[in-house]
Amino acid sequence: MFDSGCFRLMKNYFPLGIVLPGIFINFILTKFHTMITKVRNILFLLIVLFQLMPVSAQFRPYEINWTRDGNGYYKTDKKGIQEMNLVTGLEKELVTEASLKPAGSSKALTVADFELTGDNSKLLIFTNTARVWRYRTRGDYWVLDLTNNQLRQVGKDQPSQSLMYAKFSPDGKKIAYVSGHNIYVDDIASGKTTQLTFDGTRKLINGTFDWVYEEEFDCRDGFRWSPDSRKIAYWQVDARKIRDYLMLNTTDSIYSFVVPVEYPKVGESPSPVRLGVVDAEGGQTTWMDIPGDPEQHYLPRMEWAANNNELITQQLNRHQNESKLWLCPASGSPARLIYEEKDKAWIDTKQRWSEDPKGWEWMNSGKEFLWVSEKDGWRHIYKVSRDGKKETLLTKGFYDIATLSGIDEKNNYVYFIASPSSAIQRYLYRTRMDGKGKLELVSPADLKGIHSYEISPGCRFAIHHFSSHTVPNVKEWIKLPEHKPLNEAESIAKNIKTVEKKNLEFFTITTEDSVTMDAWMVRPTDFDSTKKYPVVLYVYGEPAAATVQDNFGAGGNFLFMGDMARAGYFYVSFNNRGTPTLKGSAWRKSIYRNIGRINIRDQAMAMKKLLETHSYLDTSRVASWGWSGGASSTLNLMFQYPEIFKTGIAIASVASQLTYDNIYQERYMGLPQENKEDFINGSPITYAKNLKGNLLYIHGTGDDNVHYQNAELLLNELIRYNKQFQFMSYPNRTHGIFEGEGTTLHLRTLYTQYLLAHCPPGPR
Repeated sequence: MFDSGCFRLMKNYFPLGIVLPGIFINFILTKFHTMITKVRNILFLLIVLFQLMPVSAQFRPYEINWTRDGNGYYKTDKKGIQEMNLVTGLEKELVTEASLKPAGSSKALTVADFELTGDNSKLLIFTNTARVWRYRTRGDYWVLDLTNNQLRQVGKDQPSQSLMYAKFSPDGKKIAYVSGHNIYVDDIASGKTTQLTFDGTRKLINGTFDWVYEEEFDCRDGFRWSPDSRKIAYWQVDARKIRDYLMLNTTDSIYSFVVPVEYPKVGESPSPVRLGVVDAEGGQTTWMDIPGDPEQHYLPRMEWAANNNELITQQLNRHQNESKLWLCPASGSPARLIYEEKDKAWIDTKQRWSEDPKGWEWMNSGKEFLWVSEKDGWRHIYKVSRDGKKETLLTKGFYDIATLSGIDEKNNYVYFIASPSSAIQRYLYRTRMDGKGKLELVSPADLKGIHSYEISPGCRFAIHHFSSHTVPNVKEWIKLPEHKPLNEAESIAKNIKTVEKKNLEFFTITTEDSVTMDAWMVRPTDFDSTKKYPVVLYVYGEPAAATVQDNFGAGGNFLFMGDMARAGYFYVSFNNRGTPTLKGSAWRKSIYRNIGRINIRDQAMAMKKLLETHSYLDTSRVASWGWSGGASSTLNLMFQYPEIFKTGIAIASVASQLTYDNIYQERYMGLPQENKEDFINGSPITYAKNLKGNLLYIHGTGDDNVHYQNAELLLNELIRYNKQFQFMSYPNRTHGIFEGEGTTLHLRTLYTQYLLAHCPPGPR
């Protein structure tokens, strides 16, 4: 929803890190209404991207294709591919446009991504891409020999646009890829193709993952070359016992047709997953011998263990509150447990604290690795010996790290994002990896807000992004550790353009339950304290994301057509308990088995306190709105606290927690076989009979994430109790409700008109 659905919603379709001001976009969309639909929709989605992604994703920097030595990077444009050297400042042409034209074609390949061999002699190009659920991970691959400019297609005997995750072997002589749920290897010199697996189907998946592993663990690339290029380790997902959720497409043909999604609902056992090793020349797969029932655990991480003989994997039990690290001999001998931890609630996996959920942070030639844990109540970085017998706490103190950003093994430093003094800001820090270092601030201390970095291999250079509630996103290239701009003329210090936001205020609010929350509030333009104004709450409220951060999008509403402050609204948002802010694991995990209750209580009591302490807020005009998890929160606020919330707009809500996927819902709520009452007591549908105010409910019929059945279940319950409401379904639209001509404009118009009509703006 939530982790995946709502707040990861748009990062699945566009690059990360884009920060655009909501007010500016609203002005553009309103002032230039006659601009072409595509431009309008792109601008809208950029705002959605920033405001509807998880905290960890919001502040991930742009992805940089670094040179292997970390002294430069590559950029791609219509002219080809260039290598930029950050040491010399020089640009070198690596590939020309002409080199990207296949034989007999006048059109060059469009490069979506590429990989170079270790000796920079060959280039693997990803092109003609297509979406698989959220990501554009399927397409065609071509290999370009840079010594003679010969270009040939990889896997040319496979169906067009069917290859996934192609990658060079470490020695640069072979290319492995997935097609049709099987793994293949092409020998570059001979062109020979070797099929490594033969049993792949839609539900027996080799080398990639099913819907729920992608959605909740960020797992997609499911195979790894051994360091010596002789073997491939891979995941096999057996989803044959997982029932399909059948979506009905009634718009793309005269006769409707079913779109099946292998989707494990909460309470259903996971797909069994196992790890195999197969010779790159072909042969039988050797399966890893890992203890436990594969239908009652997950394997979200796997890599070669810094050698050619062992794999290392993380195993989570089904409750996701026990984590075990296993060293698995590639021979198939029994795995050896080296590290484990338990939690009363849940244990986050790497996608929560890493900019790349792949890889393993090995050090000291594989004798040690870095690990992140909340075992002492804070999210910290530890150095662990290969056998797991010795661990060293690196980030000491009463604070959380947000992401592990870079490892400078040569100089014995680890870089990470944290914010010890403000949960709504982010800064780059570093500390020594001997456990004796102090917390060293790397980001400029005078730039208060959100800092994000893409750090080069070796931690010598980085691209630095900065934003705050008054500073639109700016960037610069810097040298580390001194944080010195490579080009003073392009430095952030000389290019910051502050936008005054007199109406926007950050503050904390303490409820009658003694819970103190971060918040922001936008006051109406020309505010008159002697009059009464409506107040609109923007809410999410679940463990995937927080809405209150010191970024330029704070206070913006990407759905409202116009300026809410000029229209005469107070606009507010709160970070309740359970949101993933940097306030310690007790804060974040207090929501365990309490989604739909503790978060709703916090939001309602914060609004109650706001109304009590601000006499100019009109208690008869209080609205809430949200998307996905925020829609669930809005429904619960409307139903559980109808005396406070009079109007609600809910988009793509989970009406019943028993309808969502097992990984997300069981992680935060437990198993319904054990505590079903918690799922029922936290679901909006349970309280639908209490509706008294104005409700607009919106859902896409093609939503593969939060299924359309949630809408119909909720509608039936509202109908049962004769509760009047407004409903809008968007035919065949997914969770983002953006597909199709006119959809974005229609959604924004619907939202705006409903809010204006049922929570009228302006003073009274």
